[in-house]
Parts: sequence; C-alpha cells; structure tokens
Amino acid sequence: MGYFEVYTGKNGEYYFRLKAGNHEPILQSEGYTTRANCENGIESVKRNASDDTRYVRRDGSSFSFSLKATNGQVIGHSESYSSASGRDGGIESVKKNAPTAEVKDKTTA
Repeated sequence: MGYFEVYTGKNGEYYFRLKAGNHEPILQSEGYTTRANCENGIESVKRNASDDTRYVRRDGSSFSFSLKATNGQVIGHSESYSSASGRDGGIESVKKNAPTAEVKDKTTA
C-alpha cells in the first residue's frame, strides 16, 4: 500500500512525495511555503490521480511524467525512467496508490 510523506526541505519549505508499497518514490511535489498548501497538494493528487488526461508524458534521453490539476498547474512530477514502459508503470502506480494513500508526517518542525 502506498503512502505520502510530508517533509521539510533545507529551505524550510514543505514537500510531499508519494511512495509505492515497496517504499520507492513515484511522485514528488514542488516546495510549498505552508503545510496547509502542501496538504492541499496531496488532496489534489488524490483527486486527479485516476484521470489519465492529467498526466504529461515526456520522452527523450530519459522518460518521466508530471501530474497536473484541473487548472493546469503541475502538482507532482516523477523520477526519470530508462524506458517508456517504466514511466507508464510509474503512472499506473500513482493511479493505484494515490487515491487511498495515508499521509506520514516526516517534518522536523
């Protein structure tokens, strides 16, 4: 079962990452200035994860994806994958894990 981790960066901003059941990160956020905004980002991932049209797939020397909210704002991005099938598997993992993922607090504050 996947889960979200909320943590603070060295810059003091809040971040989240979605991890799969094997603890590997599959989606991570940009920095948020407040914890409340970070939590809103997690809720947006949960709402948008199952909609395939919300994913932007990138091909090139490596493969990655971003998840966008209904307003077009990126709410999370993936690691780099060595193949399109690996990237697509990452998307499927987000779709499977995000909607019901619990949130684990890893903040230092």
